[in-house]
Amino acid sequence: MKFAEQFDVIVAGFGLGGGIAALNAAQAGAKTLLIEKSTVPGGLSICSYGAVRSAHDPDEAFAYLKATNGGRTPDDVVRTLAEGMCGLESYVRELAQICDARVITSVEENAEREKAGDPYRRQIRGNYPLPGTDTFYHTSVVDIPGFKAREAYPWANGAPNGPKLFKVVHDNVLKAGVEVRLGVAAQRLITDPATREVIGITFTQDGETRHIRARRGVVLATGGFEGNAGMKAQFLEAYPVYNAAARSNTGDGIRMAQDLGAALWHMWHVHGAYGFRHTDPAYPYGIRVKRFPDWFPGAQDQVKLKMAWVLLDQSGRRFMSEYQPYTQDTAVRPLSHFDPVTQRAPRNPAVMICDDDGRRLYPLGKPASNDEGLRYEWSDDNLKEVENGILKRADSIEALAAQLGIDPAAAAASVARWNAQCAKGHDDDFQRPANSMLPIVKPPFYGAPVYAVISNTQGGPVHDSQSRIIDAYGQPIPRLYAAGELGSSFGHIYMSGGNIAECFVTGRIAGRGAAALG
Repeated sequence: MKFAEQFDVIVAGFGLGGGIAALNAAQAGAKTLLIEKSTVPGGLSICSYGAVRSAHDPDEAFAYLKATNGGRTPDDVVRTLAEGMCGLESYVRELAQICDARVITSVEENAEREKAGDPYRRQIRGNYPLPGTDTFYHTSVVDIPGFKAREAYPWANGAPNGPKLFKVVHDNVLKAGVEVRLGVAAQRLITDPATREVIGITFTQDGETRHIRARRGVVLATGGFEGNAGMKAQFLEAYPVYNAAARSNTGDGIRMAQDLGAALWHMWHVHGAYGFRHTDPAYPYGIRVKRFPDWFPGAQDQVKLKMAWVLLDQSGRRFMSEYQPYTQDTAVRPLSHFDPVTQRAPRNPAVMICDDDGRRLYPLGKPASNDEGLRYEWSDDNLKEVENGILKRADSIEALAAQLGIDPAAAAASVARWNAQCAKGHDDDFQRPANSMLPIVKPPFYGAPVYAVISNTQGGPVHDSQSRIIDAYGQPIPRLYAAGELGSSFGHIYMSGGNIAECFVTGRIAGRGAAALG
């Protein structure tokens, strides 16, 4: 095979995981190529809240992460992630010096808010009251002098701090001399037939297929399969499941690793909630519901924000607490239920219902995407969504239910029961936090179908504690590494900021590991 070019290390995928991997490879002295299928960089990372999950104590972090993985991830892999989290605050601060970025931890932020008399506090600790939870906090880039995300990354639509964190990594990648190529779609890995060693990669650019030599190793950081309908149908129980952020994540790295015999893990595990579908069939994403602050099981009384809606299944009955302890992770799971009697998935879609007071509180949807030329802004008062048909409106619950295709009497009875529980201040059915409860009484009423919507998948090729991709027989595939969301260590329960932390931890390990090979 004739190679068009040669590099020491090739990294596929330019989100945070790929950026950190390429940076560390270059800093270790490797001539490094970083390719990205999309015409713009950032992956899912740039749409995130940019909060890097950090930890004080490695043993406590390990205990928590082990408990959340339910035995699905080997201890040494979990230990490596836990230890890596303990160094992330200092590492982010080091990287941030390149652009004089201000870095703040959630501990520091809460102290500042308390001093200023601001009652709001950011979540500190893990998302669940498991052993070791108190060791966790977040590290975030909150300000970069002169940086305007809309100008620097106009395609990125998400939370404000995601672009800031990506900017820090992006600047470091360029300063380190990494060659970055966008619009380059990795297709296959090239191996030495005698040794099984990965020696290069085949990609397409502008319709041309090229073969590039990797003298030391290849790092796959191509993300998950949120944008691959076939893989979602194969591996996820809920159907349909809509992609919330990056349609370029189509499982390319998973397929390339599989082609070399890689074992897979955590393919069922997704991070997501529920959300809307745009009435324009050309709009490619699901739209997540409003992001609510996380709360800690056992600390329901600390919830302060009212949630405007309830969810009803296709029979018109409420079936879950709409405000889960970590809604953006756990709330997708109840929608996956399959009824073997009716042979239906009666909760996907479900139906969201609120009243006029709820409609006025805040935007009900939160679009997020990394997509050049495509940006949807949800209206502040939700009326644009009534006009374009995402939300339906009616003067009674019965009339609204009829529009949404569910039983009017059952829907009215469910809302009436909800209002009675709001009056007494306790959700007897599903224990939604009392302070989040809001009655649905003031017409007109608003509603919409809501579907399973995922921010990212966690599954992919198995990797070991050195971020080497492992084959079906438990052996490393020579010179092949994984970073970031591709085959995440999170195998059962996710934690906020965990994938971002994983991008940094596995990216550093993979980049250095590949660069160290002769």
